Amino acid sequence: MDPLHFETSIDHLSSLKLHYLVIPSTLLFKLNGNEESGKFNQRLIVKVNDSISWQAGIVALGEGNGYIAISMARMKKLGVERYDTVHVSLTKDNSEYGQEFPAELVEVLAQDLEAEKRFKELTPGKQRTLIYYILQVKSSDKRIERSLLFMKNLKSLQPGKETMRGLLGKE
Repeated sequence: MDPLHFETSIDHLSSLKLHYLVIPSTLLFKLNGNEESGKFNQRLIVKVNDSISWQAGIVALGEGNGYIAISMARMKKLGVERYDTVHVSLTKDNSEYGQEFPAELVEVLAQDLEAEKRFKELTPGKQRTLIYYILQVKSSDKRIERSLLFMKNLKSLQPGKETMRGLLGKE
């Protein structure tokens, strides 16, 4: 799919305390091949003002529209504020996990076949969340620690009944 280019505004959801890019319903249909179902179940590569890009998903906003969250750090790098208009380019993200897969987690899974099997059985959203939490630390040693902890937690949970609280060790 060719990138979809458009102008949109940055808005704010006070209930969630986040800024977001408005994705009009007409564009959601184009992204999804003019199909109604699954229009919010899409992983994308977002590029704003031809300078900053990241991998994201679309969340339902209401009235058929969607949104993509944009962090304050990204807004600062772009030099934009709430209600500013920005140029957005969206491309389908065909990567398996929607982000880099940590080498540390690859190694942990290679050494623990039960953890690897259980990880592959998780929903894609839970897999992405665990990967995201591992990638949040810069140190390779800390990434290994988090990978080991999450896989230990995963193996302690009943298959098919995994919760994010349980995976993060908060249950």
